[in-house]
Amino acid sequence: MLTIYGLKNCSTCKKLLSWLDDQAVGYEFIDYRAQPIASEHLVAWAQVLGGWHKLVNRASTTWRNLDDRQKQPNADSEWLALIADYPALVRRPVIVKADGRVMVGFKEAAVREFLA
Repeated sequence: MLTIYGLKNCSTCKKLLSWLDDQAVGYEFIDYRAQPIASEHLVAWAQVLGGWHKLVNRASTTWRNLDDRQKQPNADSEWLALIADYPALVRRPVIVKADGRVMVGFKEAAVREFLA
């Protein structure tokens, strides 16, 4: 069973969910605007992925619209505060396996490998 975190109107999330349905892979989808992600999950995901820069989409319009001071978080608490204010900063979708493994984004080959 997978847990998919994303935004319900995100085209990439929709593509992943459709692909998972076609593959008959079970999942739970959580829209993280409606249900904010717990801080401990975000910190753990950042660690598993290799840092906040892998979890936060710094190429997004949301990031580009931040002021320069906000774009320089140094501690987990600063990243968490930024995500709390701007949940769309989290890359999407975030795919979490029951064993705690995490990946972000949807590229079919990478998801197939992740699920293997």
